[in-house]
Amino acid sequence: MTPLDHIIRERIELDGPMRVSDFMQICLLHPEHGYYVKNPAFGVQGDFTTAPEISQMFGELLGLCLAQAWMDQGAPADFHLLELGPGRGTLMSDILRATRSVPGLHRAADITLLEASETMQKRQQHTLSGYQVKWISSLGELAEKPIFVVANEFFDALPIRQYVRVGDVWHERLIGLQDDELGFGLSPIAQTSDYLQTRLSDTQDGDIVEVSEATQSVTGQLSKRIQTHGGCALIIDYGGWTSKGDTLQAVADHQYSNVLHALGDADLTAHVDFEQIASASRCQVSNMCTQQDLLERLGISHRTQTLVTSAANEVQKNDVISAYRRLTHEKEMGTLFKAISLFPQNGPCPAGFEA
Repeated sequence: MTPLDHIIRERIELDGPMRVSDFMQICLLHPEHGYYVKNPAFGVQGDFTTAPEISQMFGELLGLCLAQAWMDQGAPADFHLLELGPGRGTLMSDILRATRSVPGLHRAADITLLEASETMQKRQQHTLSGYQVKWISSLGELAEKPIFVVANEFFDALPIRQYVRVGDVWHERLIGLQDDELGFGLSPIAQTSDYLQTRLSDTQDGDIVEVSEATQSVTGQLSKRIQTHGGCALIIDYGGWTSKGDTLQAVADHQYSNVLHALGDADLTAHVDFEQIASASRCQVSNMCTQQDLLERLGISHRTQTLVTSAANEVQKNDVISAYRRLTHEKEMGTLFKAISLFPQNGPCPAGFEA
């Protein structure tokens, strides 16, 4: 039993069963025992591998996409270049390397990372040691100026609430104690929000719908700034257009595990509902597309061929080809991961996306 297991049990005994969102928040961000506070998390030695860790091509292409969006909006002389949940800093490092030859961009960019974990901040500082970087813990700390944002596998870690349809009403899924073991149950009070009422048309008895108030809040804040000051947001994550079913999952050492076990030692995520992002936006939203489609539109096939041609040996060639496959193939990350962009009303849609 982990320290977090004791903490959560004590809280349930004191306050009663807890929402899934509160459970996720504690497991991931507890100041001493939270997963993101104490774990390296990313890469081969961590619990999962993200696209930037697979290949530099991912960050390079997104960086050039952001650079083009910056130029399309008049190349503002002072803007936030912001990454949400920047991991080890690999993605931002690749973005900065790919855009260093874009005239004036680095001089204008206020490189900013939204990161709650001091442990991860130290890793990012090491990765980005050649740049001036600012860290923030909330979007409210941003200055009032254009904001060009990338969020890769950020929204999947935001807390969700789960609702189960029972007849024609919804009950919230809660975590409580059953025979001294953590288990799932339902709230006694039926939920009647407008959103849940609309979901009666496409669900049936027993179905689960997930709602992320945190996703809606972050999207609202980002989109308001983009609409007011200019900029764009590139959002890439695994999920789909509309939430249906239980997608809460735990990953430890590259393997799935029980979400109620190894608390604080496993990453907790849920599939992103891109419809909730679009609905919460206060600016223009592109069509959702697959990661495969986005990267192909941005030129990953050409970039792969260039790297293969310049590879020093067969091992390097095979590594590049393998990375291309992992990022784009439908049996790898290509179609499981989706992408969407936010940009000003009546403004130019970022390259690779379709309005």
